Amino acid sequence: MTTPTLYGYYRSSASWRVRIALAWKGIEYDLKPIDLVKLEQKTEEYRKLVPTQKVPAFVTKDGKILSQSQAIMEYLEEAYPERPMFPKGLYQKAEVREICQIIACDIHPIQNLGVLIRVAGSDLEKRAEWARTSITLGFKGLEGRLEACSEKYCVGNSITMADFFLASIVGNAKRWEVDMSEFPIITRINNTLSTLPEFQSADPFHQPDCPEELRKN
Repeated sequence: MTTPTLYGYYRSSASWRVRIALAWKGIEYDLKPIDLVKLEQKTEEYRKLVPTQKVPAFVTKDGKILSQSQAIMEYLEEAYPERPMFPKGLYQKAEVREICQIIACDIHPIQNLGVLIRVAGSDLEKRAEWARTSITLGFKGLEGRLEACSEKYCVGNSITMADFFLASIVGNAKRWEVDMSEFPIITRINNTLSTLPEFQSADPFHQPDCPEELRKN
């Protein structure tokens, strides 16, 4: 048995949500930064580890490898049952997964780095416009769904995996200067989450691979 390892990138929202889950569960792990800008995910060494050449990837304490953030987090939920990331109710569990998938399947993929490069190439202004528009459209649906299921947090009054997904995608929205005044529920929940130590420690700008000029004190 060894210490688990997370391969990730400080600004990757998928890596970010896994970092929150690890902090929430109180799991110690080794971090192996993969610089997406330098295309370290495309190296032969990393491809052998993760054939999809994506981050994050998680190596369990017994050496098994998982990729895809939600799969990693569901593994953590079962392997480390303390501080659960799901509510007890059957319908509420499904709601948590629904919110996660709205973010992971509908919003996140169309504004990630690979898509932005294909859409806009090296035109940074066009990249920002595409990302901002994509997130805004996705947030309209997410805001409407949260209106029905949220209370203090995304699903009811307990923190769940859905909140980890929300915090990371709001980080992307802020990066691309989305007008968050259109989304009061998303904003309210995120403002509450941002005060919690587990969310603060997982912030991209607190990570060791964050460039010094961007790092928060």
